[in-house]
Amino acid sequence: MLSHNKYLGLCLSGLIVLFGLNIQAGFAAAPTSAEYGVVLNLSGKQRVLSQKMSKEVMLVALGIELDKNVSNLQTTSALFDKTLKGLRNGNAELRLPPTSSKRILRQLGKIDTLWAQFYPNIKEIISAKKVTAEQVKAIATTNLPLLKEMNKAVGLYEKDAKKGGLKADPGLAATLNLSGKQRMLTQKMSKEFLLLAYGHEVEANRLSLLETYTLFERTLKGLLDGDETLGLPGTKPQAIRNQLAVADKLWTDFKPIVVSAVEKQDKIQTPEIMKLASSNLPLLKQMNKAVGMYENEAAK
Repeated sequence: MLSHNKYLGLCLSGLIVLFGLNIQAGFAAAPTSAEYGVVLNLSGKQRVLSQKMSKEVMLVALGIELDKNVSNLQTTSALFDKTLKGLRNGNAELRLPPTSSKRILRQLGKIDTLWAQFYPNIKEIISAKKVTAEQVKAIATTNLPLLKEMNKAVGLYEKDAKKGGLKADPGLAATLNLSGKQRMLTQKMSKEFLLLAYGHEVEANRLSLLETYTLFERTLKGLLDGDETLGLPGTKPQAIRNQLAVADKLWTDFKPIVVSAVEKQDKIQTPEIMKLASSNLPLLKQMNKAVGMYENEAAK
């Protein structure tokens, strides 16, 4: 027979073990629908930041609002670094749960490696407040692998979301991904425009710019009314449709700037650069609002 004290001790030990198992199970639990919304939003936003940094580098290289764009570059790169760590380990401030999928963790490892090569260049530019021709070449070469591998990570998160918290509405996972990608395309086409203005690999960037703005326009229409090839079911909530209409209006004003850069053979002039520099961020901001609204839909 166990003494009363030993019996209580064993019971207490058992409760502690069970409590510990429950904590571990809680941490290992798959993200909720709301958490998937945040993960898809912020992992998608990393794609934006890779292009926004590159755009800001080119604005510094072209001498456009130097202090402002150096400061923006510092903020953008620091946020990319913070979010990349948060995707792996979790971040309460960013509302990110830690990633438990081994497949996604391996993909994040690839991004870590690319970022370790990309970030030192950015820090040097911030410190010097200028960009050399070699740095333009380096950023132009390395930003796309960073974007590509980040895009793969978003695709993996989307697949997990479709199987997990968002399995009842897989179309919403695709919508969150592609609406988030629209934010990136605003910055990618701006970067390509600025590379054209700088004179870096003109023909390649002219073709890339054409492809980027064509995809942006198609996806914007697909978000509104559906696009089977893109996996977009269309948007029903009127509030989100209204927000997409705001973005569409800004796109109507922005499109001629990038179309002109593709079609013209003359050198892009400073007033055109200034116009792009001032108008790309409102388009990004309004697309970002739409993504936030889709994220809220995921949390319902």
